[in-house]
Amino acid sequence: MPEAFVLFKTEPTHEREVYLSLADHEGVAEVHALYGEFDLLVRISSPSSKELSHLLMDSFRRIDGVKETQTLIAVEA
Repeated sequence: MPEAFVLFKTEPTHEREVYLSLADHEGVAEVHALYGEFDLLVRISSPSSKELSHLLMDSFRRIDGVKETQTLIAVEA
């Protein structure tokens, strides 16, 4: 099952709103608030690479308050 970790920068004062929106998405396994350069860390898993791509390219980019993302695709070591 494809997995990815996504780091989010949000617009100031939108952290909670984005957090709650991400937590409601199907495929989102975990959401964590962070201190530092990024505001949120999300772990997502999907049955296929195509569905993972849809989450990353379409769904997450439409969330109001998202300023920037950085995606890390997980692979087996």
